Amino acid sequence: MSDRPAGRHEPGVEGHRRALQAVLRRGAVTPEQLWLRYFATGGVAGMLELEGYLQGLVELPPADRDMLAQSANELLDEVAGRLRVPYSRQLRDPLPPAGPLLALVRLLQETPRALSGGVDDAVAAAVAALGPGIEATVYVVDYAEERLVALPSSRHPERPPIGLEGTLAGRAFQLTETQAAFHDAQPRLWVPLLDGVERIGALDVAVSTASELTDPLLREQCEWVASLAAHLVASADRSGDTVDRARRGRPRNASTELLWSLLPPLTGGSETFTISGRLEPADAVGGDVFDYALSGDRVHLAVFDAMGHALGAGLIAATALAAYRAARRSGAGLFGQAAALDETIAQHFPEAFATGVIAELDLTSGALRYLVAGHPAPLLLRDARVVPGLADGRRVPFGLGTGAMDIGQASLEPDDCVVLYTDGVTEARDAAGEFFGLPRLVDLLERGAAARQPPPETVRRLMASVLHHQQGLLQDDASVVVAHWGPPPPIPGARADTADWR
Repeated sequence: MSDRPAGRHEPGVEGHRRALQAVLRRGAVTPEQLWLRYFATGGVAGMLELEGYLQGLVELPPADRDMLAQSANELLDEVAGRLRVPYSRQLRDPLPPAGPLLALVRLLQETPRALSGGVDDAVAAAVAALGPGIEATVYVVDYAEERLVALPSSRHPERPPIGLEGTLAGRAFQLTETQAAFHDAQPRLWVPLLDGVERIGALDVAVSTASELTDPLLREQCEWVASLAAHLVASADRSGDTVDRARRGRPRNASTELLWSLLPPLTGGSETFTISGRLEPADAVGGDVFDYALSGDRVHLAVFDAMGHALGAGLIAATALAAYRAARRSGAGLFGQAAALDETIAQHFPEAFATGVIAELDLTSGALRYLVAGHPAPLLLRDARVVPGLADGRRVPFGLGTGAMDIGQASLEPDDCVVLYTDGVTEARDAAGEFFGLPRLVDLLERGAAARQPPPETVRRLMASVLHHQQGLLQDDASVVVAHWGPPPPIPGARADTADWR
């Protein structure tokens, strides 16, 4: 009889018994050691039963055989690490030495390093498992959404930012579609980084040869890794400062820091709704803030513009946002939310106020209810046109008392968009003193809708136009929120039914 232990190709009781006999015969483990470890594992058979089993005189149930195998293998790991005893059942394949499964597992294993500031190194280690010569660098979009910035890395020196306009990296970000750079000095894929529907940045995946860029499986596998990497980047942004520092253009004042810390993700979405917002100037916003909340059948929207500038306005805006959230999360409707806003602002800032819009949409019926408190009225986009319908629900600014207060109501249709904005958008002036104006805002929104731009790209282009109109230096805060009732665009790499995970 051969003393070679049975492997997965030789399952069953006899293979198990021969493997144990071989282990004992070679002296790596004594019968007493084996039985003691087996007994400590939970085995109930005695030493005599174990000897009878080894001699083929008695049988043991599969559970006891597996406990014996586990005990023997643990002892072998301690003293030899080579011989293995088979289990009574077929075991799963070990992790492959390369491929997308290893890349995803490696990215999960690298999470602690990523959350402590090593995001780029963690993602690079994962992408390397996709094949020889494949390297990756993580780029995140800055808060002004003008350029992509490489995260710090121990593997290479600081890399220059990449503009969003006129580059393949920027195109991947804007369209959320993977782009292939065949003519770069080193061939590469630019893969969008999406945390749900929020655009985080782009993953630069460099390959050895241009022919690899045409491999559909490699592209799809890079998109899988990029999807998980985007979640990791978002988590690292919440737990540390590395990502945030990379995204900042200039230092922030205290008011800006306060308001950015209170904002929800700039883009959020569900199966039936997508919303995206922006604040400008991104590094010096004073009193503008927005909020939203998504659930299966209801969406809540809000935008506030506090009186004044600098930290004073920031404190009013933060208080308004906190009062609104507290009332909304306690189950209050629009009347209750408005009353909470009035009471809280009046109590803590008796000489101040905040304009704003609060709204709620029933996704089962399309019924929109809203209040406009001394603020520009929302706009309704339907079939790529701004249409009348949201001119009601007017009242005085929050903090000046409730007075007369009627709820505005409208009936939305699927694929409609609701746009909230502050007067800093329409009142932005160029060097000649010309306002940006409502007609220009409407024109940009209609062109974006006609081009089927998703809300985040519409918001990005709109705010870029506002900044360009005022030569990049806004005299007042400018904010916009675009909310679309309809499914979000498909996420790259979402279809994984035909790819090989090995």
